[in-house]
Amino acid sequence: MKKNFALRKLTYDAVKSRWGLGAQAAQHVIKKTCDAYATLRANVKAGNYGGPGSKRCRRVSEKPVVFRSEGAQPYDDRMLSWRIRERTVSIWTVEGRVKSLAFTADPEQLARLALYRQGESDLLCRDGMWFLIATCEVPEAALTTEPVDFLGVDLGIVNIAATSDGEIMAGRELNRARVRDRDLRRKLQKKNTPSARRRLKKRRRKEARRAKDVNHKIAKRLVVEAGGTSHAL
Repeated sequence: MKKNFALRKLTYDAVKSRWGLGAQAAQHVIKKTCDAYATLRANVKAGNYGGPGSKRCRRVSEKPVVFRSEGAQPYDDRMLSWRIRERTVSIWTVEGRVKSLAFTADPEQLARLALYRQGESDLLCRDGMWFLIATCEVPEAALTTEPVDFLGVDLGIVNIAATSDGEIMAGRELNRARVRDRDLRRKLQKKNTPSARRRLKKRRRKEARRAKDVNHKIAKRLVVEAGGTSHAL
């Protein structure tokens, strides 16, 4: 069955009654499943699991898609209501609607949420904590159509970025932190005690978050610098 709508029409009643879902929740479940299989098919076609007929490709293609219990679940405005001033949400669950559920965010995020939130939000559980990931459509600043000059940026590993103006964003501290994290991870894995496993669990994804934060700050700094001097990147 190729069309998403046809599959929804065929499975909607069964999904809704079997798992006790609301109308909108059932629609989201079907759509999420369709999207997962579409992604799987695209990966197989692109050869990301090996060539056609390979052992890995056959194993992945024949295995049903399975979703993690803590995986992200989409919510639209019919299933999730934001009350930003009160910092609460009303959210649909299989046990009924939960109202006046408190959430927290910093002032800048709250202001952006109030002005620009649109479309779906994702509910996910990570390390025992629940997060709502909202979609915000923030208007872009007007582009400089006639730049006075260009700012060249060279990306690397030792130096994260170097500009044509001679400014260098060194990656030394980031690489040192990466080495420290790697050595500590190996040490804890070798120790393999309950305490070591707790520390490993607590520190996981820390390196990726640090690198993402540094890269984001550098990118923002370059954009602000170029915009302030009417340069194009």
